[in-house]
Amino acid sequence: MCTVCGCGTANLVDAHTHEAVVTGPTGRVHGLLGHDHGHSHSHEHGHSHEHGQEADHHHEPAVTAIDFGKGLAGVSIAGLSQERTISIERDILSKNNAYADANRGRFRDAGVFAMNVLSSPGSGKTSLLVRTILALRDRWSVAVIEGDQQTSNDAERIRQTGAQAVQINTGKGCHLDAHMVGHALEQLSLEPGGLLFIENVGNLVCPAAFDLGEACKVVVLSVTEGEDKPLKYPDMFAAAALMLLNKSDLLPHLDFNIDACLAAALRVNPRLQILTVSARTGEGLGAFYAWIEGRAAATKTPMARLG
Repeated sequence: MCTVCGCGTANLVDAHTHEAVVTGPTGRVHGLLGHDHGHSHSHEHGHSHEHGQEADHHHEPAVTAIDFGKGLAGVSIAGLSQERTISIERDILSKNNAYADANRGRFRDAGVFAMNVLSSPGSGKTSLLVRTILALRDRWSVAVIEGDQQTSNDAERIRQTGAQAVQINTGKGCHLDAHMVGHALEQLSLEPGGLLFIENVGNLVCPAAFDLGEACKVVVLSVTEGEDKPLKYPDMFAAAALMLLNKSDLLPHLDFNIDACLAAALRVNPRLQILTVSARTGEGLGAFYAWIEGRAAATKTPMARLG
């Protein structure tokens, strides 16, 4: 249920039909509220359907999959054309992108390297950030923006490392947007040449589409989630520059095919860089620190920024 991107209860009104609609992941509309178009459904016993004519009750073979994402808009909505759906999506994302550009300019002027860290809930994002901050804090100024629907638990964990942290609670919202991040930046003292981690709300769908002004997206996938996640949620992995395959210390206890997982991720995004890590043991994190520092150093260099 998201009242930010609308994938749940946030209402928009279609200017042409004056019907209430809801927008979905990546700003796409994926539902129609209050739709009354001759449908009457009763499921007390068997099936009883009215669609303006007597229903035919013979049963067809079961359908194994229904794809509502084949159209130009990537989603199919009762009562809305593909063109209208695309128009609503563009309007939502264009407003977000204006705020993202402002954030990006702020990061660029300060030489701050900003990363948008994304994953499903429970992948270990916060644990990874805590360990990363402890490793880098003597060489880099670090600040963190935490996104969750409720509580300040993660921000409090981050502050225990000595780093600045601001918590954003999104309520029913399932992702951060650039406007929220802009407000959070007002509460931070970003030091020139520092690092900013934006830990997004745990969700592999909506956050992929919303630019926050970051230099890059880092997606975290834990080995407990299954090797086919990149194929199930391709938008997220296509948008990322780096994938951290976390919880490698659990591999001896799981039936997880690393080769299949890496192949799936690279099938979605052939340019994706991948590191296998463990937030608990520290395995592979040296390479992650080096990845961050190399890009952060380029961000601090004026000639690199001009290039």
